[in-house]
Amino acid sequence: MASEPVPAIALRGLGAVRGGRRILSEVSLAIRPGEFVALVGPNGAGKSTLMRLAAGLLAPSEGEASLAGVQAHRLRPAVRAQQLAYLPQTRPLGWGISVEALIGLGRHALPRDPEAVEGALAACNLEALRRRRADTLSGGELARAHLARALAAQTLVLLADEPTAALDPRHALGIMQILADRAAAGAAVLAAIHDLSLAARFATRVVVLREGRIAADAAPKEALSPGLLAAVFGVLGSLSADGRQIILENPIPQASNKPD
Repeated sequence: MASEPVPAIALRGLGAVRGGRRILSEVSLAIRPGEFVALVGPNGAGKSTLMRLAAGLLAPSEGEASLAGVQAHRLRPAVRAQQLAYLPQTRPLGWGISVEALIGLGRHALPRDPEAVEGALAACNLEALRRRRADTLSGGELARAHLARALAAQTLVLLADEPTAALDPRHALGIMQILADRAAAGAAVLAAIHDLSLAARFATRVVVLREGRIAADAAPKEALSPGLLAAVFGVLGSLSADGRQIILENPIPQASNKPD
């Protein structure tokens, strides 16, 4: 009987306190090569903090976040960059370099590989923009260029925080397919997603955060059940029969605090 692959990302009893405020509590999660895990939850649930902890950019207040068995925040930046690519939610552009050069930065800690850059350009439909200054792109074009930078690294782990933000529907679907393809090719992919339908359609697992704790970790059908949509997101809704779309009906009225 074949043994399960070793987790590429392992979070164990993870907790985070920032500025005196508790953001995450007792988060345990394992992501193995070949999995595409969507991280969803209401605003303020702790998704971006969890992503930064998994990337080793923050040290946990409790527990640990490890990459292939090594605590992520203790890895030297160059070593960490060889193991994971991280697409942050905020993506400032420091200077006006070309799109092709920006994507090439994804390999700053890796051997030069023009084919990897070309593949990332093609995957994100940016070939026609390769010579453009990145600081002249639209918001959606720049979002695709930053994702291409992460793809060019071709690392075992890919973390993406809101990769479809600012994208039109066509490109959002294309980006999600790219992430699913990376997982199918053997990468461990974790992406924070606001669009529940995209998470249901493309992810192999959905992890739901609520007030800094994991409320569900399962296949999309189980993780995005009507009961959970109501309890966590405060909406009436259900997953379509084909499992490709969340059908939302109405928000659940909030209880009034006014006296009778």
